[in-house]
Amino acid sequence: MIISFTRIAPIVCALSLCAATPSLAATAPAATIIKLPLQPIVAADLRVCSAKTASGLGYAVLRDGTGPKPAKTDFVLIGYIGYLAATGAVFDQNPGVPLSLDNVIPGFAEGLQLMPRGSVYRFCVPAALGYGATGAGDAIPANSDLVFQIELIDSKTAAEVDAMRKAQQGADAAPQPAAPQPAGH
Repeated sequence: MIISFTRIAPIVCALSLCAATPSLAATAPAATIIKLPLQPIVAADLRVCSAKTASGLGYAVLRDGTGPKPAKTDFVLIGYIGYLAATGAVFDQNPGVPLSLDNVIPGFAEGLQLMPRGSVYRFCVPAALGYGATGAGDAIPANSDLVFQIELIDSKTAAEVDAMRKAQQGADAAPQPAAPQPAGH
């Protein structure tokens, strides 16, 4: 059921929203463009890690998993949020992205190898294990310490991924059955 604006406007005003809410045009500069996706700020207590590896990578187990841990050359499917340790500004997030561990920053690769499948960890990545003195575009300044919350959804070895690719190529190359012909032709 769709209610027209003219029918709902008196109800909204009766709830005092008309008098209490200034117009958006009066409060926002007309030339302001909001960049997408929106980048929230993560609270300070969610930017700390309780343990450290020998390399200096900080980590905290938020939810322990029970599956196998990926190796350095494995492929993973993860959900993550990346934010700056100093300010909590979120610079990247993805609910499900496949990655090869040998193609990510060192702190990310090291951390993922600690995680059993199904777990969620927080990693505090020092700049030396992240993007270092170069940074990464406008979002990650040079020498920035980073924090990632990562969920390890799945992992596959390089051999498993290769077998999956070959099976898919075989399925794509298999002859397709002919379309049924109408009776009498």
